[in-house]
Amino acid sequence: MKLTGAEIILECLLREGVEIMFGYPGGAILPTYDAMTKYPQLRHVLVRHEQGAAHMADGYARATGKVGVAIATSGPGSTNLVTGIATAMMDSSPIVCITGQVPTTAIGSDAFQETDITGITLPITKHNYLVYDVRELAYTIREAFHIARTGRPGPVLIDVPKDVQNAVTEFVYPEEPIELPGYQPPQYASEEDIAAALALIEKAERPLILAGHGIVMSGAGREVLEFAERTQTPFALTLLGKGGLPETHPLSLGMMGMHGTGYANLAIQNADLLLAFGMRFDDRVTGNLKTYAPNAKKIHIDIDSSEIHKNVRVDVPIVGDLKAVLTQLLPHVKPMEHKAWLAQIRDWMEDADERDIVHRDVGDRLFAAHVIHDMWKATGGDATVVTDVGQHQMWEAQYYLHERPHTLITSGGLGTMGFGLPAAIGASLGLRQPVWAIVGDGGFQMTMTELGTAMQERVPVHIAIINNGFLGMVRQWQEFFYEERYNATPMHNPDFVKLAEAYGIPARRVTRREEVIPTIEWANSITDRPTLIDFVVEKHDLVYPMVPAGADLHAMIRRPLPSEDSI
Repeated sequence: MKLTGAEIILECLLREGVEIMFGYPGGAILPTYDAMTKYPQLRHVLVRHEQGAAHMADGYARATGKVGVAIATSGPGSTNLVTGIATAMMDSSPIVCITGQVPTTAIGSDAFQETDITGITLPITKHNYLVYDVRELAYTIREAFHIARTGRPGPVLIDVPKDVQNAVTEFVYPEEPIELPGYQPPQYASEEDIAAALALIEKAERPLILAGHGIVMSGAGREVLEFAERTQTPFALTLLGKGGLPETHPLSLGMMGMHGTGYANLAIQNADLLLAFGMRFDDRVTGNLKTYAPNAKKIHIDIDSSEIHKNVRVDVPIVGDLKAVLTQLLPHVKPMEHKAWLAQIRDWMEDADERDIVHRDVGDRLFAAHVIHDMWKATGGDATVVTDVGQHQMWEAQYYLHERPHTLITSGGLGTMGFGLPAAIGASLGLRQPVWAIVGDGGFQMTMTELGTAMQERVPVHIAIINNGFLGMVRQWQEFFYEERYNATPMHNPDFVKLAEAYGIPARRVTRREEVIPTIEWANSITDRPTLIDFVVEKHDLVYPMVPAGADLHAMIRRPLPSEDSI
């Protein structure tokens, strides 16, 4: 059958299993928007800013495991996607962005709303395309989805000139398997690698699993947990690894790194074997590389060969799919015990528990840690939570214990303020159920225009603003390292409750701890529209522990003991 390029785009999206797309129309993409009227099976969500479209596609992808789709016009439409594309790239999220472009005859002439978006996004996409021939469009889309979802997932961009969208050609969907020279994602380890790993595992007295995002993406949670239980090996989680393993498990040490638990970081520094499963030794995890895990042998399993030895030199590097490699390894792993090691960790845990603010009487003041902890209790630890970036993000990671994969969605690598609300909208639409968006008063205001999208689409996103009147994480750095010069961090905020009500969104304000759980239960009772809660919390609280940038991982700034603290 003969179709226009615009119709081919939508026909291919349907055949790739796409049900929903997030976008904003404009001149160069208008033929595709016009063709949408012929494809009612595809739901289009009108965002208020193209950055929101990219974040919604990202949140959708992380929540569902499917490829998210964002659509924008040329010029400013496409450049507004850039932050969201970079976010997806850093966190290995599979999205496909389709942008309109000026006609092929005008490319390179500085035409109205012309931008070289393939050039701009080359460093922040897994791959991108500029399609000059409508006959190549269907295969290009099929290839783009294949690249986005296989191996280490990531964003792919397809730029389609307006005349290519209008051109007509015979449409034949490319059914043949995609085979790309030079792109063969690895699966299994060699027998030599398995033997080398087993030798280190059998000798270890103080082993520790570093559980990363790869556990979630490969679906290897069951295999990793089986390994941990059989060998009695404790595990610490990266920020994006949260949910890959159940955090209430007796072997869980919570999150590691700059704002990780004290006992996770001490375990890393005292371990004699690190098993890095699907993680990339990010600087926020390692601290000073020269003193990182100085006595530990290291086994690193990752699907991306470029991550091997990139930051940390390891003893047994294995390139492959984590689930596949562990399936090879597990039949050879013997039951073990590490009683002395686990006893030492319990001692560190007791010290951390004594320092924890959630167990203290703080009078009438409301602390963010209390809000997150009580939200965890009120939701039974079973909510899908999307966060923005800042102090609230770290408090969520510390006090909301995730049991299942895909239940924490957050911007890890790029640290994108403004991610939370739009990503929560995408996640909720993908899951077709309510989700919680925990945001700071700073990041929320970067994309709060998407309240309009949430209400127009009747998305049940429960928005919890951790409102401390500051750009809190930057203020924390200013307190620790810049002699309390709080320049450009105090914020004059709007009345968030009135703002929500202006959109027709039910909203409440909370200032006392006894109000937290009842208000969360109120929000949970509303399932047909968004809600907003303005949690007015202690302005000067800090995220503890904190490893200063570049410091040794064990050189943590800890919350003082109750006997030493004025709280």
